[in-house]
Amino acid sequence: MKLTGKVALVTGSSRGIGAAIARRLAAAGATVILNASRTVPTALVAELAAYGHPVTALPAAIDDPQAAQAMIEAALAEYGRLDLLVNNAGITDDGLALRMTPAQFAQVVNVNLNGTFNVTQPAFRAMMKQRSGVIVNIASVVGLTGNVGQANYAASKAGLIGLTKTLAREGALRGVRVNAVAPGMIDTAMTQGLADKVKAALLADIPLHRLGRPEEIATAVAFLVDNDYVTGQTLTVDGGLTMQ
Repeated sequence: MKLTGKVALVTGSSRGIGAAIARRLAAAGATVILNASRTVPTALVAELAAYGHPVTALPAAIDDPQAAQAMIEAALAEYGRLDLLVNNAGITDDGLALRMTPAQFAQVVNVNLNGTFNVTQPAFRAMMKQRSGVIVNIASVVGLTGNVGQANYAASKAGLIGLTKTLAREGALRGVRVNAVAPGMIDTAMTQGLADKVKAALLADIPLHRLGRPEEIATAVAFLVDNDYVTGQTLTVDGGLTMQ
């Protein structure tokens, strides 16, 4: 994957999967725009800048349509184009459906699904105008299978997969490809906080018997960026958890 001269924006890229994706893109030569809801670590900006290409931090809360729009406008004003968008930002607020409040459900959907649309619409418009571009949405296996205690999260990620397929159809005639990656259990701050008993039960269900690494999700994103004949697809990276 060679991305010299390409401009890439990764939402939710201050840590974990988003930071791993940003590193992979920077290593391939891309100009990387980092995003977080509040601040992007200066150490990460410096790390990516060491690859020798421009790095910009644009904090914005993507569930605010105006903030998302302003972020894309700022990126286009600085670089004149946007070649790659990775929608990684997302939140969880788990609870059984019988006890989940409307606010719990709405907030997760608003960030994960509506927020992705808020960022994607202006970026998609710019890509359609320049007749090129790649969008990769970070979904989840629970968007495919559902999961106890995650009605809001699963609904948001299932919606993200539907959004991916629709945008792929709309963008195809103008050279814009849209795909999704559906990670399984990945070794991030979220899973590191699980009790040992819970983690052991999860590992027992994964044929490869380990958690995935953020870098392995970045590799999946790189494949979707690099292959010009793939669009409208959801690439599952889960150690075999959801194999049929």
